[in-house]
Amino acid sequence: MNMMMMMMVVVVVAMLSLEIGTGWRVVEASKKAPWRLHTLFSVECQNYFDWQTVGLMHSYRKAKQPGRITRLLSCTDEEKKTYRGMHLAPTFEVPSMSRHPTTGDWYPAINKPAGVVHWLKHSKDAENVDWVVILDADMIIRGPIIPWELGAEKGRPLAAYYGYLRGCDNILAQLHTKHPELCDKVGGLLAMHIDDLQTLAPIWLAKTEEVRQDRAHWGANITGDIYEKGWISEMYGYSFGAAEVGLRHKINDNLMIYPGYVPREGVEPILVHYGLPFSVGSWSFSKADHDEDDIVYNCGQLFPKPPYPREVKKLAMDPNLRRGLFLSIECINILNEGLLLHHAANGCPKPAWSKYVNFLKSTTFSVLTRPKYVTPATLEMMEDTIEEHVDHDVGRPFPKIHTIFSTECNSYFDWQTVGLMYSFHKSGQPGNITRLLSCSDENLKLYKGHNLAPTHYVPSMSRHPLTGDWYPAINKPAAVLHWLNHANVDAEFIVILDADMILRHPITPWEFKAARGQPVSTPYDYLIGCDNELAKLHTSHPEACDKVGGVIIMHIDDLQFALLWLHKTEEVRADRVHYASNITGDVYESGWRSEKYGYSFGAAELKLRHTINSEILIYPGYVPTPGIKYRVFHYGLRFSVGNWSFDKADWRDVDMVNRCWAKFPDPPDPSTPDHANEENSQQTLLSIECVKTLNEALHLHHESRDCPGANSLSTSNRDTKEERVISGNFNENFDSKGIHMLTTDSEEIARVHKDGLPNSFRLWVIFLCACSALGFLVVIFMLFSGHKRKGTKIKHHKGRRRSLYPGYMGT
Repeated sequence: MNMMMMMMVVVVVAMLSLEIGTGWRVVEASKKAPWRLHTLFSVECQNYFDWQTVGLMHSYRKAKQPGRITRLLSCTDEEKKTYRGMHLAPTFEVPSMSRHPTTGDWYPAINKPAGVVHWLKHSKDAENVDWVVILDADMIIRGPIIPWELGAEKGRPLAAYYGYLRGCDNILAQLHTKHPELCDKVGGLLAMHIDDLQTLAPIWLAKTEEVRQDRAHWGANITGDIYEKGWISEMYGYSFGAAEVGLRHKINDNLMIYPGYVPREGVEPILVHYGLPFSVGSWSFSKADHDEDDIVYNCGQLFPKPPYPREVKKLAMDPNLRRGLFLSIECINILNEGLLLHHAANGCPKPAWSKYVNFLKSTTFSVLTRPKYVTPATLEMMEDTIEEHVDHDVGRPFPKIHTIFSTECNSYFDWQTVGLMYSFHKSGQPGNITRLLSCSDENLKLYKGHNLAPTHYVPSMSRHPLTGDWYPAINKPAAVLHWLNHANVDAEFIVILDADMILRHPITPWEFKAARGQPVSTPYDYLIGCDNELAKLHTSHPEACDKVGGVIIMHIDDLQFALLWLHKTEEVRADRVHYASNITGDVYESGWRSEKYGYSFGAAELKLRHTINSEILIYPGYVPTPGIKYRVFHYGLRFSVGNWSFDKADWRDVDMVNRCWAKFPDPPDPSTPDHANEENSQQTLLSIECVKTLNEALHLHHESRDCPGANSLSTSNRDTKEERVISGNFNENFDSKGIHMLTTDSEEIARVHKDGLPNSFRLWVIFLCACSALGFLVVIFMLFSGHKRKGTKIKHHKGRRRSLYPGYMGT
């Protein structure tokens, strides 16, 4: 009887295993993707592309991107002799066209279309694929990119929007394609059917060569390339090539995002393109700073750590703005996680313990960086352009913005920088921000505030190199000019602020109607020199002189007048005969306003007239106009609330930044202001808000420096909670062998349903398991019944366990 019971159990278990196995095979069969997918990206034999490759490959695995991936590696024979990175990704070698074999032109970007053409002609993978996704190396995949799920169709590729390709709307398109009306401003993310790519690729290459040779039309007003170097010829080659063969794109402006930008509400980007500098608080990152970095081959070396999530939460109250900041730190954290895994897989010793490495291994980070999936809002396409060609630059709500402000190497500007940077992030100001830091060589050696803001360093002109005149205010136009000539600026509009400002709300060109040729600024009515002989002496068009300053919103093309701004500043500064207050409005008659007049006279010289808006800026202490939502505090003047007052000049020589927990005297409690009417109440509340924001900024800064004392216990608790670490050896937690498994089965499902299984299969498996469990219980019941009939006694737990084994006879 016992033997029969045992055989019945074995049969039931076998049947259960068979049924469940069959069920899972059916489920797995349901996961098969309907088409074969391949992802491509193009690089060269350089350290710069190697660390990008490590990041992209890591994100490819982490995001569970289906299908195979191939790196198109363009190298010369000489470069290959010393190249160390052949193992970094599945690689298809491509002859380098960086130096054009016919023209001798040096243009590495042409390797992208040339590499795709070579892959299509010579790779066996190209013969066994239905859809192709083309990415750039400087990208991080956040979730599966599946063309047919995102809306791509054969004959209708999917692409991200590149609005700056203005050549699609002007003579450039008319010269380089027979169908300029079909030109789409697209790039970055490309997803298309293999048949479309076969048709397009050779034309893409040919049009790239054609545009590259058209030097007569490299101008910024034609191409949108502010450097006028023809560097975006490859992008135009793609758009003109697609127009030539009649391929119109489904354009999606939600799938891909640049770090530093804020995703639209409800949108979940699945691709991050870190082609531009970006910052979070005082931390910043620019890929260009790591052009020669061999970080891939230096064990333990990572990129500078960004703020932790708990720190980022304090930088923005608005949930959407906070999402944008989290995207930025996610990008660099995934790059660093990829580097850690790469180092571990290539024999590097276990990294030294650090708070940051522990965070990258923590369950918190694992949860934060799980694969993301598109939402309905993400899938919304831009207006279909097949029926009518639309200039997407017209009425586009989000042109790129960059905010700049000028400072010097001293503690006075440092605490102002902390306040402005804090308010920049808290306000939700779009785009990036850069501090233009003017320092002498001697001051720079001693300076401690390098990490306070993303910074562009500028030679100091406080002491004029020719005249010897001491005038630090000239650093503002000099710094703007230096930044324009030396930085990679990829923005349509520039917002210029002063360091002694607090941002309350975003300042955007679309809201204040700024446009090319029509900057917007705030009124500086005290610049009376615009109305008298001063303007007549220093500009050919005194009638065009605008009394403006403080906040400036200007198109990047118009800002090229910065050289004239600088020259006019020097000119007015040298005109000591006209320093009088009745001419300049300067009661001190010291020529201190020369830079302000330099701006107004320089703009007038070009007849660059401003829209003057009095609703952007307010001085604390001034009476606000009811109903106005001022965007900026300018605390350049003393202001007071009752017996309490604040004047920035009183803190000129106080080190508020490096002295732990230093702060300004607290203003009165805003809940109990002493006021006679509502007008005075608003005036008081705005004054209190300004200094309160400065103190909040300083407190957060001191916290980030791990100053001892205040809040140390709560901070420690937060750290412990946030940094729960996966136990065990780091190298063991991340399979070093698995690191080289660089492809996913080409027919693997794009993604697993959130519930794990389709509903019908899940119910079927539950029913099967329930029936099997019931059968198993019946067998056990019969087994016990048999033992009882034989008189077996079960007196204690030990006997009960043993009596379940056939053949054991009990005592």
